[in-house]
Amino acid sequence: MFFFVQNFEKMGIIIKTPEQIEGIRKSSQLAGNTLQMINGFIKEGVSTEYLDNIIEEYMRDNGAIPATLGYHGYPKSSCISLNEVVCHGIPSPKTILKEGDIFNIDVTTILDSYYGDTSKMYWIGDIPQKTKQLIDDTYHSLNLGIQQIKPGNRFGNIGFAISRFAKAKGYSVVYEFCGHGCGVDFHEEPQVEHIGRKNTGPVMQAGMTFTIEPMINEGKSRTRVDKHDGWTARTIDGKLSAQFEHTLLVTETGFEALTDVTGEY
Repeated sequence: MFFFVQNFEKMGIIIKTPEQIEGIRKSSQLAGNTLQMINGFIKEGVSTEYLDNIIEEYMRDNGAIPATLGYHGYPKSSCISLNEVVCHGIPSPKTILKEGDIFNIDVTTILDSYYGDTSKMYWIGDIPQKTKQLIDDTYHSLNLGIQQIKPGNRFGNIGFAISRFAKAKGYSVVYEFCGHGCGVDFHEEPQVEHIGRKNTGPVMQAGMTFTIEPMINEGKSRTRVDKHDGWTARTIDGKLSAQFEHTLLVTETGFEALTDVTGEY
């Protein structure tokens, strides 16, 4: 789950212990499995609240609770963001999935007090090739950011790799929201921005855990938050947005994608 840039306290980057890493890994795997599970319930005509209810039930059945529920007043167990909604879309019985919709589902689990945070894109029926390309390119931008993870590298290189690719493809990168440290708390240091200057920012060290979650827009990079709920962030021009997210661990030799349950990494 995203948060506004500079919206959480600077407490220093936590180097996790082996015990903490194992707890974060288990929570992250449950978060990843939640996104795999919900795929079987996604179809035209269902509401986003219906999906949210299933997500919450699955988490609780597996001994976890949804981190988003009640967080700063957020009312649901996941974020489901359709089409021009960049992030923090609130599930609703009035939001019905229809042919051609694209959407991101963002879940964060708390399992035995440890956090795992991940999101991915879904769509209903046939979508234009241009839209599919946006989704594919957004996923590739995440992978480019992940490839920067290794001890001794700097966090600014994550955003540099993401933004260089996205801009070359004609997209814009949202800068008003960022990735974040995650594991023993929902939002920790460091802030992981998706636009960065090369060789800037804190140095990565083994034992750090954080999310990378680029938000890539078809049009302008700016967003606006709906005044009626204070959460739903939309592209300022109404054009489409896409996003993927993993929780990552810096290892002694590189990285581990803690929320990856498909074996891709």
